[in-house]
Amino acid sequence: MHGEYKVPGGKLVVVDFDVTGGTITDFHLAGDFFLEPDDALLDIDRAITGMPETSDVAAIAAAVRSALPEGAQLLGFTPESVGTAVRRALITAPGWREFSWDVVHEKPVSPRMNLALDEVLTKRVGDGLRNPTLRMWEWDESAVVIGSFQSVRNEVDPDGARRHGFDVVRRISGGGAMLMAANSIVTYSLYVPASLVAGLTFADSYAFLDDWVLQALRSLGIDAVYQPLNDITGPSGKIGGAAQKRLANGGVLHHATLSYDIDGEVMTEVLRIGREKLSDKGTVSAAKRVDPLRSQTGLPREQIIERFIDTFTNLYGATPGSISDDEYAEAEELVRTKFATDAWLNRVP
Repeated sequence: MHGEYKVPGGKLVVVDFDVTGGTITDFHLAGDFFLEPDDALLDIDRAITGMPETSDVAAIAAAVRSALPEGAQLLGFTPESVGTAVRRALITAPGWREFSWDVVHEKPVSPRMNLALDEVLTKRVGDGLRNPTLRMWEWDESAVVIGSFQSVRNEVDPDGARRHGFDVVRRISGGGAMLMAANSIVTYSLYVPASLVAGLTFADSYAFLDDWVLQALRSLGIDAVYQPLNDITGPSGKIGGAAQKRLANGGVLHHATLSYDIDGEVMTEVLRIGREKLSDKGTVSAAKRVDPLRSQTGLPREQIIERFIDTFTNLYGATPGSISDDEYAEAEELVRTKFATDAWLNRVP
């Protein structure tokens, strides 16, 4: 068995081992991480050798911790990352480069159409009808996009939304509301097969699918890190957040929104952001919660999107792709029957 796991914001963990009679044998850990003392590597190998092949990430991590000498230093990886690499090896999870990737960046469409395309393209990838895809959003009107399980009346101030020209729409993934003003954010969607995140916990899959974004942001001079469960942050504050939806056919939607030039005052007038929401963010002002990419990079939004695409392409060998006419047609029908209906918008009272 061979497994690899790139720690988000950290190093590569590689494991090789055999399975004999339901037991892990001849285990060897490798990677570009740092470990002191040097012979702690052998302690880890001995700790995992002999474990049942059914051991989960927590059990493997516990075995690694118990075997480490006092004062051992693990830099760029964790005992949990070793467990993740083992689980991915046991289920033969493929890596990013084992897929042919498309990158799509096309014409602006309405927020509802963007949401419908997310559902259509995720389903197509799950059905094996298109390559796994990264899509950069463009839109032609402003909207508040609320999470699948949010209440419109609890999240949006209707007077503020009308005053500032924001429509209200609901997406299929969970998470919180995002303010989609024209040219103020950078939003992307990943449509991937479930096999890519096999062996990862739901929480770990968030950071795993956004690790390329951290690399892109760092190439722009932003010291970006992932803050569980789903926030991308920098030294000055939150940059953006991600959400996921997993379909029954094996398609996984992972999308994220990063702030480029958000008007904090408008945000507080359109969204109902209460004290409870802010209490775990270490701030008392919603206007201070989001740190725009424009102020940190000084670059036009288009150049940031270009860097995102270049980074993803170079890391995973992606090629330019497109959305077919029938995919657009299917999405348009989904807008009519679902995303533009009151029943969908108000599915949560």
